Amino acid sequence: MTKYKVDITGVNTQELKVLTNEEMTELFKKYQQGDLKAKEELINGNLKLVLSILRKFNNQKFNMDDLFQIGCVGLIKAVDNFDLSHQVMFSTYAVPLILGEVKRYIRDNTSIRVSRSLKDLAYRILKFKEEYLATHNSEPDNATIAKALDTEEYMIANALCSLKEPVSIYEPIYNDGGDTIYLLDQIADKKAIQKDQDLHILLHKSLEKIKKRERSVLIDRFIIGKTQTEIAEMLGISQAQVSRIEKNALANLKKMIN
Repeated sequence: MTKYKVDITGVNTQELKVLTNEEMTELFKKYQQGDLKAKEELINGNLKLVLSILRKFNNQKFNMDDLFQIGCVGLIKAVDNFDLSHQVMFSTYAVPLILGEVKRYIRDNTSIRVSRSLKDLAYRILKFKEEYLATHNSEPDNATIAKALDTEEYMIANALCSLKEPVSIYEPIYNDGGDTIYLLDQIADKKAIQKDQDLHILLHKSLEKIKKRERSVLIDRFIIGKTQTEIAEMLGISQAQVSRIEKNALANLKKMIN
């Protein structure tokens, strides 16, 4: 027995009934004669068909209970409109309807609205990649996909990104037992970066205007990281003198920057 690894609240997926083709034919005949109980049996007997379709969405951030209900809507439409005279298997007719309902729901209920054409392209890409992998035992590159689907290479990445759910800037991305690092912490603040760059340029120009000894002491202290004692020994002066030079240099810089 095939196992459908999709958890649906209140539904034991392993105990769902599966109808034979003969049973479905008889039930469809009864339903088309007005037997609503036959319709209910047809729906209940094909719920595993819905589950089989949902498996491909099971590793994504979707509520499977919601998708199951939407898939059942597609199943009901298939039951209502199936025509025995066409002599095709019910599953062949129902799968596109169920899958269409699920895809439409996903497309219309994402947090960010994306054009339908872009999402349609994304699903075409996924279908092509799946078929290509089955045939060639390897993933196709973007050039191959673009050529097969008659689109531009840059559209491949754009289309696939349209299927991704947005992530909160407060999403935790690392925690080693201490302070949690959030996505927000990793996003560059362009205004702050520009402000720092402007300050760096101003500081550089101001350093050029102060006395040479003052500039030398500041560089040794705050860029190289020497202590006042080390600088004093290098210049042959007292540590107190270095402290005064440093203090005067910082005061002069502050005047120029402010």
